[in-house]
Amino acid sequence: MSTTDTSQYEKTSDAFKKRFMWRLIVVLIGGMLLDGYILGVIGPVTPTLEKDLSLDSTQIGLVAAMALLGILVGSPLGGWAGDKWGRKPLFMVDMSLFVLASAMQFFTHSAESLMLVRLLMGIAIGAEYSVGWPMMSEFAPAHLRGRLMATVNFAWYSGFMIGYTIAYVLSLPSINVPWHLILGSSTILAVALLLGRIGLPESARWLWNKGRKEEARRIAYKYLQGDSALADLEEEVVREKGRFSELFSPKYIRATVFVSWFWFCNVLPYFGIATFADEVLKQYGLSGGLAGGVGLSFVSVVGVVITMWLIDKAGRRVFTVPPQWIVLVLFVVLGIWSGAPAPLVLVMFLVFSLLNAMNGVLTSVYPGEVFPTEVRGIGTGFAAAISRLGAAAGTFLVPVGISAWGIKPVMLILAVIVASGAIVSQLWAPETKGKSLAETAAGFSH
Repeated sequence: MSTTDTSQYEKTSDAFKKRFMWRLIVVLIGGMLLDGYILGVIGPVTPTLEKDLSLDSTQIGLVAAMALLGILVGSPLGGWAGDKWGRKPLFMVDMSLFVLASAMQFFTHSAESLMLVRLLMGIAIGAEYSVGWPMMSEFAPAHLRGRLMATVNFAWYSGFMIGYTIAYVLSLPSINVPWHLILGSSTILAVALLLGRIGLPESARWLWNKGRKEEARRIAYKYLQGDSALADLEEEVVREKGRFSELFSPKYIRATVFVSWFWFCNVLPYFGIATFADEVLKQYGLSGGLAGGVGLSFVSVVGVVITMWLIDKAGRRVFTVPPQWIVLVLFVVLGIWSGAPAPLVLVMFLVFSLLNAMNGVLTSVYPGEVFPTEVRGIGTGFAAAISRLGAAAGTFLVPVGISAWGIKPVMLILAVIVASGAIVSQLWAPETKGKSLAETAAGFSH
């Protein structure tokens, strides 16, 4: 590799670069906090929606599902656009769309308009998955990349709990804030995030891959921490223009299948069990109530925090493969042991919540590491879309399955799904700890 003359580039201090990295972290993980927020805020206001808008159970379900459907559409669309036109314009466009759609909730007074604006919000969040995550991975130092990408999961869980809590408090009879004001509260955070993104640079790796090497070098030298940052950029191999079809080519098919199916198998049981925690626990003779659901959520947050702390020290595979095999055993036991003591059942569900959350952190880490720059956006977007299918399948399977067959067959079905994810991860989950993006992508592509 030839030596690059850096004297022509703007020199910035380490303090400047650290401030920039903190700013980037806040404004990018804020998108995931918004995702959790808009999904959490809808639950406590559904009784008011049913009354004020005369909604039936199907319409309520559609209102709640519109954001997920939007993510399904927006994530691959945003990934394609981000790879084509750049990360910077898209993470401004998606947040601008979210601000507009979220603000429209202040003025919605029908089921149809509410479904439409939440669909638009979901599209914006879907684009955020496939633009914000690659942006984060492309700027993060290799030795901290796992921890920084893990903050995405922490932000999502935090957003869900914040949204649920705010909506619950504001919906109390003694306060009784109108539902459209509660739902529209996400606009406040979205505006702050949009303002915080003004002036952020384009991804140096995206510029490099587009042949704009001088611009890429200037940004890398100004913003990236560490002496090896520019050298790592120089190692990036410029490939042909990334296309959606390339995800299924021999070069990238392994990365596509691994990331998508691993993510699908992680979120399906989580959404099914967490969404209907009260009903699931009741099936085993436990009184779930608010405490049961909150307990499972709290343990999940603990799992995320533990993984955030250790992932760059212990590596990726230890949080990817073993948790899935342990969860498989738990689900099989829950599916065949008819006389399991209630306290033991509760412990098993708490262990599931812990391990599933630890495992789930990797769903925000691997996409940015195993997909190379030219397909990083569309690859992340496609995997995110597949994961939303898993989320929808989980929320459908658990209540319908319990009604039709009972809880134990449902747990065995979940066990089969988890087993398939464990096998794929056992075979293909890479160890990317401490490696540059050039190394991680090159090592996973053929």
